[in-house]
Amino acid sequence: MKMKICITSFCMFFLFINLYSQQRYFFNPNGDRFSFGTESNRSASVSIGDIDNDGDNDVIIANGRHWPEQNYIFYNNGDGRFTVSKPLGLERATTYAAELADFDGDGDLDIATGNDLAPNCIFLNDGKGNFSKYGNFGHHYASTRNLTVTDLDSDGDPDILITNRRQENEICLNNGKGEFKDNIPFGNKDDSTIDVEAVDIDKDGDSDLILANRDGQQNYIYLNNNMNFSERIPFGTGSDETRSVGVADFNKDGYLDILTGNIGEENRLYFGDENNTFSKVVSLEGKSNTYSVAIGDLNKDGWMDIVIANSGQPNMFYINQKGTGFEGFQLNQREFNTYDIIVGDTNGDGYGEILESNSDAMNVFYQNRFPRFKK
Repeated sequence: MKMKICITSFCMFFLFINLYSQQRYFFNPNGDRFSFGTESNRSASVSIGDIDNDGDNDVIIANGRHWPEQNYIFYNNGDGRFTVSKPLGLERATTYAAELADFDGDGDLDIATGNDLAPNCIFLNDGKGNFSKYGNFGHHYASTRNLTVTDLDSDGDPDILITNRRQENEICLNNGKGEFKDNIPFGNKDDSTIDVEAVDIDKDGDSDLILANRDGQQNYIYLNNNMNFSERIPFGTGSDETRSVGVADFNKDGYLDILTGNIGEENRLYFGDENNTFSKVVSLEGKSNTYSVAIGDLNKDGWMDIVIANSGQPNMFYINQKGTGFEGFQLNQREFNTYDIIVGDTNGDGYGEILESNSDAMNVFYQNRFPRFKK
């Protein structure tokens, strides 16, 4: 099936949708053979990393959203299967996000959880994948929707950005010990921010903030000026329902582009330029209900590809045709409520699998089969 692309006068993209050959490239027999357990929780996010320091990537699933549920860690058996799991902590929480980073600088991955109207928590790793609750960060009872981990102040340790829907967003600075005592607000107090990417968009050596706002609010880029984020650049239509953003140089022109995942409208690519105007836009035709976007070189051809997670629509992946367009495929034919989707190598072959976090359905992953097509 061929889908047309709505374009500006700057470039032409063609998108080809193949409804049935998705299993050629990404495989999950019956749509649930490769899963993270069999439970159907209100899952909101998935993260991947070597939690137990055994050389393969493990997974943490954040559950709950508005209702307290148990978060879980799934341990990789070394062959890309997750045959052992255990709960994270003793408490159930209203968790929207769980992110991995070495917060205390001891060489292993710790976990930060972002919770709705409940304290956000840090869990420290003992180096073997066992976690103890260490402390809290951010406002205790905010409407947290997402966490972004990055070294924002360039001091060598990971900081945490909290997006709070219809409340002030927060930057929580790490003191190097996994303690977050200094908080800096960013955005407006009534922002409905769902996602934020931290990248050096203006090429001045520090990380800027690209915000995805819901409720018809303007999307903005907040420029970092010695940790002052008062200067901002708008992008989008000004009334988008954007739930997720991703950043990459899709056309290899040396400027970062912004991918937006939108609700009730088309998903769009905003192409960067030397003046940071983002006026060159490509819109994917047809209204979407996108909750999450992910970016990665799925076929390892040197060009960044796109993965789209939808609610009530099939999830998609798009293969970059070396800057001339995208070939699109349904990842499955099911209409999950996928709150998060990521790309990560589960079996150590260097190719990224696609991992889904589905609310009220099993959380699954899809094996990357691109290696078999390599000559």
